[in-house]
Amino acid sequence: MAADGERDELRRALGRVGVWTFALDGLSAAAEREAVRGIEAMGYPALWVPEGMRSKEIFAHLSLVLAATERLVACSGIANVQARHPFTMALGARTLADAYPRRVVVGLGVGHAYQAERRGVPYDRPWTRMRAYLDAMAGAGSTSPEPAGPVPLLLAALGDRMLGLAAERALGAHTYFVPVEHTARARAALGPEPLLCVEVTAAVHPQRGEARRLARRFAAEYLALPNYANNWRRLGYGEDDVAGEGSDRLLEAAFALETPEAVVARVREHLDAGADHVALQLLAEDEADPCLEQLRELAPALLAV
Repeated sequence: MAADGERDELRRALGRVGVWTFALDGLSAAAEREAVRGIEAMGYPALWVPEGMRSKEIFAHLSLVLAATERLVACSGIANVQARHPFTMALGARTLADAYPRRVVVGLGVGHAYQAERRGVPYDRPWTRMRAYLDAMAGAGSTSPEPAGPVPLLLAALGDRMLGLAAERALGAHTYFVPVEHTARARAALGPEPLLCVEVTAAVHPQRGEARRLARRFAAEYLALPNYANNWRRLGYGEDDVAGEGSDRLLEAAFALETPEAVVARVREHLDAGADHVALQLLAEDEADPCLEQLRELAPALLAV
């Protein structure tokens, strides 16, 4: 059971709004260093990076972010439990927490069935597997000095059972590709104390059609994954909503579209619904574009919410 003091400390470190991006996977190490220094200079307190099938290895990636910056909190969104033994996960997390005190957050997730198939590992009973994985991590020994404090852990969670496990065994939950109504539901499932860190996706473009095209491309990729499509179904969205690129209703709920004002408003909605922290992901035509100019323009309003 996590102590409330640890959760409060993490809330302060993350702030209310951070950045979430896949784009850094497409950059060289030199270009990424420049980009993350820029994000830190804008005032964003936290940066979230993923571990997809083609992503940079997550602990190497977090190390790159941390070494290039001075204050930025580097968060995994998520470190995939399929990719490494729980002892390896625990020791990697401890090493980073020792090297960069209070600047590392390890988000853990079970990933998706297609990823498990490609890695040749089982995927059945993900809740049971995650619970056993956390037990094994807790039992991992180390010959190295312990970090100054416990490694902050969050669990990727959408359904109530995984949210419950996040409340019981971690500092809270990290959600992805969710509407505001899910944030309210997740807060109710977690209870008042655990952290709720919500990814919010936005497509900012002066032409309405272009913003929606970017959003539909993103939605099609994620609605093809049962975990996400089923989450929308649980929220009352029908088969027409979750088919293909998603219905207009789903797009309006899933994305902040078109204008900076719409982005700021959607972030506020999630915070008002119970999120402690919103990690903003901006979409671009070039998936290796970290959208630095848009982040810079948005920073004054977002960091004041």
